[in-house]
Amino acid sequence: MAPTPKKKTGGKTRSALQDVVTREYTIHMHKRVHGRSFKKRAPWAVKSVIEFAQKTMGTSDVRIDPELNKEIWARGIKSVPHRLRVKLERKRNDEENAKEKLYTYASYVSVPSFKGLQTVVVDAE
Repeated sequence: MAPTPKKKTGGKTRSALQDVVTREYTIHMHKRVHGRSFKKRAPWAVKSVIEFAQKTMGTSDVRIDPELNKEIWARGIKSVPHRLRVKLERKRNDEENAKEKLYTYASYVSVPSFKGLQTVVVDAE
């Protein structure tokens, strides 16, 4: 049987550079720390937020707001909140010798209930 010819991928790939955007996400923390030993849950949750932000926003530089960190750690090391509402902002890096042109800033959004929430693009003021 002859090998199938490889398809050429034409056109440009989409770059995260052009997009300075802000979105609100709900992160299901319970599934991310499930099975993790008690004394590692909150640190693992912080790493999971960073990993989620890298994956969704396409930047390797992720900075976490102190309020978000406090919210993750509010109930101690072993009782991480089941869900978190997070605002992820992709911003330009203005430092002179920065490796990355963009970074993501993750901050906490307080919500009364998680019922029916969707990912929302926030208008930048």
